[in-house]
Amino acid sequence: MRQAREIVIAPIITEKTSSIQNHNNSYTFRVSINANKIEIRKAIEKIFNVHVLDVNTIRQFGKVKRMGRYSGKRADWKKAIVKLKEGDSIAEFEA
Repeated sequence: MRQAREIVIAPIITEKTSSIQNHNNSYTFRVSINANKIEIRKAIEKIFNVHVLDVNTIRQFGKVKRMGRYSGKRADWKKAIVKLKEGDSIAEFEA
């Protein structure tokens, strides 16, 4: 079993995620690419001491970027949109 901090990498704070947070009580996190929904749910509940109702995951593929004649690829990553129980919130997003 992996540690909770290995599964949840960082919060994603943008205008779009802020509007989702205000309307649906949902928070967005960058998570480990190998994590599944059950592991993500348990990690969020353990780290932030909240009750998770639903987890949606999205696999983001890295773009191919060029620098002159050299090309490379950004890393693939995964994000999770976590819906919390009514009345629960995460203080780190409120700042």
